[in-house]
Amino acid sequence: MDWGQILNNTAYWLFSPETIAYALAATGLAVHFGYAGLLNFGMAGFMALGAYGYAISILSFGLPWWVGIIVGCLASVVFAIILGIPTLRLRADYLAIVTIAAAEIVRLMLTTQLFDEYTNSADGLGNYHAGFRAANPFPPGNYGFGPWTWTADQLWVRVFGIILLGIAVYLVWALMRSPWGRVLKGIREDEDAVRSLGKNVFAYKMQALIIGGIFGALGGVVFALPSAVVPATYTTSLTFFIWTILLLGGAATVFGPVVGSVIFWVIMGFLGNVLPALANSGILPLSSVQAGTLRFILVGVALMLIVIFRPQGIFGNKRELTFVK
Repeated sequence: MDWGQILNNTAYWLFSPETIAYALAATGLAVHFGYAGLLNFGMAGFMALGAYGYAISILSFGLPWWVGIIVGCLASVVFAIILGIPTLRLRADYLAIVTIAAAEIVRLMLTTQLFDEYTNSADGLGNYHAGFRAANPFPPGNYGFGPWTWTADQLWVRVFGIILLGIAVYLVWALMRSPWGRVLKGIREDEDAVRSLGKNVFAYKMQALIIGGIFGALGGVVFALPSAVVPATYTTSLTFFIWTILLLGGAATVFGPVVGSVIFWVIMGFLGNVLPALANSGILPLSSVQAGTLRFILVGVALMLIVIFRPQGIFGNKRELTFVK
């Protein structure tokens, strides 16, 4: 096996757009679940709306790329309101059921022929990068070293994504230190007690759902910046990957989603390279395709072990988790 190539390919994921996008989405999920106690299993829907809102604004309406980002965020706000109005006054499990179903409805609507003029149905959308790349402040050329060598456009995607991620992390840190954040954490612990103090629990939950959804939409935008928007990407497995990242880093933490995303994608990248290599070498009694799929089984096992043995994640506090009482 070529360990040098394997390690090079693994190191790529430290600063990949996917890592940054999932970190943004996991930060939004931290607001939902870690701080507000909302069981949102539909983050894939927020990411899809962010990505499609961005792409459709540019391709169908000729809007500037930065306006497309705003449109994607507004679409996530509308989605959060539609989800929240019928469910946030009910038990958390109802929200979980509704969100996972709603995310699938969004994905299926994007594949239908009814909106083919805007979504291109199952084929997805592409060729919307011109405006974003025209705003690139880096001169043409190659940047970086080793496995982290990028063109100017690739560097711009990563820098822009990291800027958005930095803003999101700072906002979460500031909000959770504010009176609003303390009320939100109180709702997570005992919403009846907070309600008895005269606070509008429904309004706080709705605000948390909207804020976290916006971060998820921004993650969808970053995910779409390097290539294309394809509805098959936004399946329930994407949401479960984000949950794995959140639980790995720590649900009620500021930097946990970022660290969790880096660890998750580095491990996925490593397994995606080493398992097929082991199969090709005859060490694993599998084909290279089967060995590549094995990593998803290992991720599922790892998620179960995290929940059983360290549900608070790397940085989390076990006493702050809503499912550990």
